[in-house]
Amino acid sequence: MSLATAASDRIDVAAETWDAIVVGTGMGGATLGYALAKLGWRILFCEKGLARGADELSGRYAESFFESPAFPGTEHADILRRAGRYAEPIEDRSKSSPIIPFLGCGAGGSSAIYGMAMERFFPADFTPAKGHPNVAGVSLPDEWPVCYDELAPHYAAAERLYRVRGGRDPLRADTANLEPAPPLTAAAAVLAGHLEARGMHPYRLPSACEYVEGCRSCQGYLCPKDCKNDSVRACLNPAIIQYGAALVDDCEVIRLRASKRTVDAVECRMDGRPITLRGRIVVVAAGALATPVLLQKSASRDWPDGLANDSGLVGRNLMRHLLDLYAIKPPDGCDSDNRIKELAFNDFYLCDGAKLGTVQSFGQLPPVDVVQQSMLHDIRNSRFHWASSVARSALPVMRAHIDRLIDRRLILATTLEDLPHADNRVLSSGSAGSGIAMRYEIGAYERARLAQFRKAVGTALKPLRFWRLAQADRNERIAHACGTCRFGDNPRTSVLDRDCRAHGLDNLYIVDSSFFPTSGGTNPSLTIAANALRVACALTGTTPQ
Repeated sequence: MSLATAASDRIDVAAETWDAIVVGTGMGGATLGYALAKLGWRILFCEKGLARGADELSGRYAESFFESPAFPGTEHADILRRAGRYAEPIEDRSKSSPIIPFLGCGAGGSSAIYGMAMERFFPADFTPAKGHPNVAGVSLPDEWPVCYDELAPHYAAAERLYRVRGGRDPLRADTANLEPAPPLTAAAAVLAGHLEARGMHPYRLPSACEYVEGCRSCQGYLCPKDCKNDSVRACLNPAIIQYGAALVDDCEVIRLRASKRTVDAVECRMDGRPITLRGRIVVVAAGALATPVLLQKSASRDWPDGLANDSGLVGRNLMRHLLDLYAIKPPDGCDSDNRIKELAFNDFYLCDGAKLGTVQSFGQLPPVDVVQQSMLHDIRNSRFHWASSVARSALPVMRAHIDRLIDRRLILATTLEDLPHADNRVLSSGSAGSGIAMRYEIGAYERARLAQFRKAVGTALKPLRFWRLAQADRNERIAHACGTCRFGDNPRTSVLDRDCRAHGLDNLYIVDSSFFPTSGGTNPSLTIAANALRVACALTGTTPQ
């Protein structure tokens, strides 16, 4: 039995009325639950996936545990779940095919498999209409309901809570007081020198990592060491062990039962049987895909279009960031340990009048079998599907080249801010699997900025030898999904108020990345955590710790 399950084994969770029921244990849910439990609230965490225990599959990608090389499918559901991964197909209506997105599911949510990069948004991210003026067909707010200065003390509190280490971005006026990170590896130092010579401003990427001996970063899979500061290590286990919170895992929330003003009960399926839970406050943090679908499935006579959906915006304005990878050949004779995410630069965050995004280390690519199966899957689902048999026969030849990419190349990732298009959305699906359908297509404005970003990065890297691995069109790469229950001051144009309470309901809060009105141009994890701490302060009348 894991530490995170111990408290709930001693009580009848359905017999209690909790101060707060928190649905989901990722960056938002676990952080808020921890902050409330620390102040004496009685917290029950509900997790659809599994708590961590002796049966978890850690230290390697889930695909490494498959019987034979394969792209993830429904036949791998048990392995994916035990490895903390999402295991159910989502209906992708923009591509007419189901996908199993690369997301976390289990204790820690996606933070359990994240690469630990925890960056603040820029002040400009909080006034999005200035950065993207006059974009046709996009409903952009002039500003977020909270400004950067209001969130700044909560950013600092989240950085302390998650023990973020890193350097100072020379392009930021604000200075985060972070613990130092280890020195750059030799190849990363050479790359930093190249960028500086080209007028760039590289810095040590802030990371929620302990850098224990033998650290491999563990991006994409569960960390077997006390190294990755995910929401389990930083918040969930302390909330349970130190402050008396409880966790039920393998507990899927099916529906929120509500009157016109109040969520009265949380209906779940736990260990295959129905169970009803009650809390004074209900916090949903199931992720930007699952959270809006739960609200849609909670439709009732009082809420005929879905819970908290008087605006009609629940599930709309899905964003996910547009990501590309650049595999860079280091100079001959230069050690190229590429496991750790080390560098970032933001020279193209605001570039020639366009708001683009960040560039940062990606870490090591997945193992060769995982990369090969991903390539085959892409070919089978493209207009070149006829070439899949040829590609499969070429795998032995490709293997040595892919091995070099994995072991010898430094990988940079670009993150382009995408905008909230109302037709990009998540909705309830009657099909088998997750019960979630999505539609996401890249708009013309994003296409133009993506081309500009690619050109700028390519120019900055020359004359180094590199290969761009275009990933922006892949909806499976939706780890940064956000925006599907946006917050705002006007109930007609938002789902949540400034404190992430659902408009029209007295006791329903949403603290995952669904609340984002825009996606920003960098990793969302720190902003999710900082906002959760801000909401905790609003609920309790306290100040940042």
